[in-house]
Amino acid sequence: MKRMKGAEEGSNSSSSKSPPEARKKVRKQIREESEALAASESLDCEWARLPQELLLHIFQYLPLLDRAYASQVCRRWNQAFHMPELWRCFEFELNQPASSYLKATHPDLIKQIIKRHSNHLQYVSFKVDSSTESAEAACDILSQLVNCSLKTLGLISTARPSFMEVPKSHFISALTVVFVNSKSLSSLKIDDTPVDDPSLKVLVANNSDTLKLLKMSSCPHVSPAGILCVADQCHGLRELALNYHLLSDELLLALSSEKHVHLEHLRIDVVSENPGQHFHTIKKSSWDAMVRHSPKFNLVMYFFLYEDEFGPFFNEEIPVTHLYFGRSVSKEVLGRVGLHCPRLVELVVCANGLRPLDEELIRIAKHCTQLSAIGLGECEVSCSAFVEFVKMCGRRLSQLSIMEEVLIPDHKYSLDEIHWEVSKHLGRVWFPDMMPTW
Repeated sequence: MKRMKGAEEGSNSSSSKSPPEARKKVRKQIREESEALAASESLDCEWARLPQELLLHIFQYLPLLDRAYASQVCRRWNQAFHMPELWRCFEFELNQPASSYLKATHPDLIKQIIKRHSNHLQYVSFKVDSSTESAEAACDILSQLVNCSLKTLGLISTARPSFMEVPKSHFISALTVVFVNSKSLSSLKIDDTPVDDPSLKVLVANNSDTLKLLKMSSCPHVSPAGILCVADQCHGLRELALNYHLLSDELLLALSSEKHVHLEHLRIDVVSENPGQHFHTIKKSSWDAMVRHSPKFNLVMYFFLYEDEFGPFFNEEIPVTHLYFGRSVSKEVLGRVGLHCPRLVELVVCANGLRPLDEELIRIAKHCTQLSAIGLGECEVSCSAFVEFVKMCGRRLSQLSIMEEVLIPDHKYSLDEIHWEVSKHLGRVWFPDMMPTW
């Protein structure tokens, strides 16, 4: 109104000169302000008419605290905040924030959600940092899920030690609440936790007919007998991930029995905590039984061993499909890989030493006829041997990640020439990976 009054005064002052033009200017200003106000009201109206499905989709991307803030905007948004569909799949992020306000807000808000929506939660994961407080908060929430019937549960530690620092009795008690009350768990990821054999028996007793995926690497309180109990009773298992010390001939034979469905993925972490650690040997007959029962299963093996600890491995044929060496591995071991891993699909070697792997790479190309992906880090291979390897594997090499420092120029190829020759055999443009200069 003040602007309009000022405009009218300006119009009166100039009326002696050109009254029609001044009136037009005032009317134009009023019209523009009216249109801006109408557009703003229209925008608010559009947000109010946002379809419920779209509103739910937006809410699903918001962290818990932001969802709570959004629910206070209007009645419709508050209704969306409490719709069962919003809480079927949820991740509890339990990091320790710097703000004490967030620390005070999150537990109360989580209690409200559990009280109202515990029977709606089905696909739940807990992401915690390395602090014991975060892991204990996760256990407290698990203990409250009495009315839940979870289908999936994931306990994710973004950094160690996390759950391993929680008193074992507290963790087991909280996990048992879920195992007893769910009765329909199909996916369970509990890596780096103090889960033990008795708790696995509770899991089997209540969820044996539904469990399909179990990931439990780095669980020191579980014994081979505990994981064998799971394999004996959970006949629908499709994916299994565990440490090598839990792998046994009895376990493979149990997974190969007629009553068991075909396993699709078996991941084994072979980790050495101390140099010189002893590792047992798995019989070839046990692996053969596994392949006969599940001929298409993927065997993924991650090795984090010292060079002198590979004695029990790759002396006989092993049906590994994906092989990763996280520490230095000798030429001898890679030579055995070329002879005894005919199902190999992917190979990653992070380090080898300063002796070229020419013969070993050619042997792998010759015997591992399904190899389609390879990565080499701190190794050495002559350019000629590498070209020969690519020529033997042909265009089935869909992934070829080789650091430039790996390739050693020789009398036949230089580093400037090799990418043309390799590209020709791959059927696509290829360059070696380069180490960033920063």
